[in-house]
Amino acid sequence: MLALAVVFGPGEVDRRPEPGVVGGPAWGDCGDGFQCANLRVPLVHPGAGGEPGGEWLEIAVTRLPAGGGAGRRIGALVVNPGGPGESGVDYARAARLLFGAKVRERFDIVGFDPRGVGRSEPVECLADEELDAFVALDASPDTAKERAELAEGSRRFAEGCRRHSGRLLPHFGTVAVARDLDLLRQALGERRLTYLGKSYGTLLGVTYARLFPEHVRAMVLDGAIDPATPRPRLDAEQAAGFERALRAYAADCLAGKGCPFRSRTVGGALKEVSGLLRRTDEAPLPAGDGRRKVTQTSATLGLMAPLYDRALWPALTEALRRAFRGDGTLLLRNADQFTGRRDDGTYSNQTEANLAVNCADGGYPASYADGAVRTSRFGPYLAWSSLPCAYWPRSPVPGFRPPAPGAAPILVIGTERDPATPYEWARRLAGRLESGVLLGYESDGHTAYSNGSTCVDQAVERYLVTGQSPGDGVVCPDIE
Repeated sequence: MLALAVVFGPGEVDRRPEPGVVGGPAWGDCGDGFQCANLRVPLVHPGAGGEPGGEWLEIAVTRLPAGGGAGRRIGALVVNPGGPGESGVDYARAARLLFGAKVRERFDIVGFDPRGVGRSEPVECLADEELDAFVALDASPDTAKERAELAEGSRRFAEGCRRHSGRLLPHFGTVAVARDLDLLRQALGERRLTYLGKSYGTLLGVTYARLFPEHVRAMVLDGAIDPATPRPRLDAEQAAGFERALRAYAADCLAGKGCPFRSRTVGGALKEVSGLLRRTDEAPLPAGDGRRKVTQTSATLGLMAPLYDRALWPALTEALRRAFRGDGTLLLRNADQFTGRRDDGTYSNQTEANLAVNCADGGYPASYADGAVRTSRFGPYLAWSSLPCAYWPRSPVPGFRPPAPGAAPILVIGTERDPATPYEWARRLAGRLESGVLLGYESDGHTAYSNGSTCVDQAVERYLVTGQSPGDGVVCPDIE
């Protein structure tokens, strides 16, 4: 997802370790060689004001045991795919596709659904039909009526979350999840944590390293977020990242066959995209069985989603070809995948969890969206899409401090034309980390590891197995 939990208010974090975990999870067979368990964690951690004997949550965990046997096993590699709101359990279940044989031989691959996500006390806010209406709201309002509708829809969303999950809402933030992660480390019997996080998972990782630097064995932060940068600047940079990715897509499309743009220049193609978005604002496109329309927000999401992965560019070409002819079916399908809407009309909880984490982490200044980047196709959406946070229950938010003093080397990866987490974020974060090492990837798409680059994959896997990081500032070339 796009709305990133990266805004920290004033304050300090209690860095005292949690009480030790007695014993580990009770693992059970859950098929295809995987084991599953639930980990009990306190709703409010002692370091955040919780009391012994307070309320507990159940965190869903899965693992693929190391394939190399006891003599080869190093330990557990805990993974998080991002979001916030994406399932770490589902990500780990794809370990055989996502992690190289050398890693799977030496490590148990462990994924967990963070609190509020998937199988771990999922946050609930709206019925499926209400979510349809919410995600279709005009998130780039340019009239007083559209602003009023967006504000009312955002208020209803926040009220629904409060009604269905109110006791949990203040406790879904990233600091609480980082403390859960340390309890998971202890439950796995690991003296120090080996971790790979992508996108939002990098914010979770750097938060953990800030809290528990002495507990870090190896940490890969792929598609990194810089938590020290103010939210308005991050939104502007992310909007520029999507613009850069759209420009790269258009150039690639125009160089091939069957490109739907009438113009034969990149600038002309981008004007055609802007025209399409403007038309959907004035008159939403029909789609599928006709029961839903492609609004400007749906079209924007349908455009953004394929920019995450260069392998999806042909699908974007076909979606645009149909949209230019008046059929928004494929754009809406892209948007549905982005928001977690299934073919039967039901939703996963990823949209609700995404906003719950963001709102718990950062709040939302009432006048913030007024400064949205109006010159960008994506800036207004990125600014206004977090408006529900303006109606969220307030909770203390920890302040950013230079993270991880004394930690082992932390590998930070940035992809040059990453739309969602621009390369400059990785560069800045690596510079802020006392032990940060920057690895660049001269390519397109969101995140780098396991996306086709032998150079990136070998550097990451060597680091995870041996602790040996590549030289700071190494850049892997694009794949042919």
